Amino acid sequence: MNEEDTLAEDLRQVIGELVRTVRTVDTMPPGEAAILGHLDRTGPQTTAELAHRRGVTHQSSAKTVKDLRARGLVRTEPHPTDRRKLLVHITETGQECLRSERGQRSDRLGTAIKETLSATEQQQLRDCVSLLARLTARLRT
Repeated sequence: MNEEDTLAEDLRQVIGELVRTVRTVDTMPPGEAAILGHLDRTGPQTTAELAHRRGVTHQSSAKTVKDLRARGLVRTEPHPTDRRKLLVHITETGQECLRSERGQRSDRLGTAIKETLSATEQQQLRDCVSLLARLTARLRT
């Protein structure tokens, strides 16, 4: 394995573990949080589009949407160009719930940063954020 491959694998493992650890404070199932996040970031979508984005079956996505709808976190309306489909929208209650989940994650991570890293290390981490953003953008293309 060359240096770039080793770096890529190390980064994948560390970021994956970081994300999983930060999400231990979540109060909602991961599928629900994922759907709310997609709707919040990209706007209304069909259940099929949500399933595709998450890499799950349509049935799995439909069940999650049904659960979210029952709790008032999403609403549906007929698709404007294909009346056989429904568009799923995040509600204000869903946005509040998502903000709370994200806030808990940020608080946990922020506390760990403050308690673990020196001021110099915190600056190094800040510098890495833009590099990670560039990598993410490249992977999306």
